Amino acid sequence: MTIIITGTSSGIGFVLAEYFGKKGHKVYGLSRKHTESQYFKSIPTDVTDNDAVQHAIAEVLKTETKIDVLINNAGMGMVGAVEDSTKEDILKLFNLNLVGAVQMMTAVMPNMRENKFGQIINVSSIGSEMGLPFRGFYSASKSALDKVTEAMRYEVYPWNVHVCSLHLGDIKTNIAENRVKTKVSEPYKNVFDKVYALMNSHVGDGTEPLEVAEYVENLLGKNKWKAHYYFGKFGQKIGVPLKWILPQGTYENLMKKYNKLA
Repeated sequence: MTIIITGTSSGIGFVLAEYFGKKGHKVYGLSRKHTESQYFKSIPTDVTDNDAVQHAIAEVLKTETKIDVLINNAGMGMVGAVEDSTKEDILKLFNLNLVGAVQMMTAVMPNMRENKFGQIINVSSIGSEMGLPFRGFYSASKSALDKVTEAMRYEVYPWNVHVCSLHLGDIKTNIAENRVKTKVSEPYKNVFDKVYALMNSHVGDGTEPLEVAEYVENLLGKNKWKAHYYFGKFGQKIGVPLKWILPQGTYENLMKKYNKLA
């Protein structure tokens, strides 16, 4: 298969690209900086720049007749209180996590439509299903991507193009180094410091990226897709159905305890 993966300079994206390259697939990794690997071709691309995205897809199609898979993995985290977040930080986050993914899907759709086949995985978060304390805008950006994914499923199914959201729990990567961190004002400082330390410890104890690659490989082998898939440790995945069935107040109390807020 011909597979395009965004955000391949490190972390999950790099592991995915090398994993599928080693399996014999033609893999193209799109990230802002060139990445050396013998298993995939790196095309430096800022996915928030639509001209750069179109140029990258045109480069792929110089040598490939079809694009089978797009994995929208590029994204960033953002931490801080809602009150402290600036317009600039919010727009930067949504521009990458939402607009960049949409631009990638728009760029590959003509080829997928022509070939009457395509698989698009939008990497989301278990946190998109609930407003996480001090990660409200990250949750919101991924939730927005989820809703776009749901809408697109209706729109592209006539051409046998399948789209889904893959909601990940904490994965052991360097995401903490790349988060946007807003200025934390004095009223929030003490509680934020506790939540932030816990947040980073969860990442440190997270699932190995290789397990994500194996899960994605299994997903690509399915004939039919659900709109949403959840991958991570049980303690995080269970938060999703609990939110559906518990009264809001009860759920919030559980979240406060989980995040050491109570």
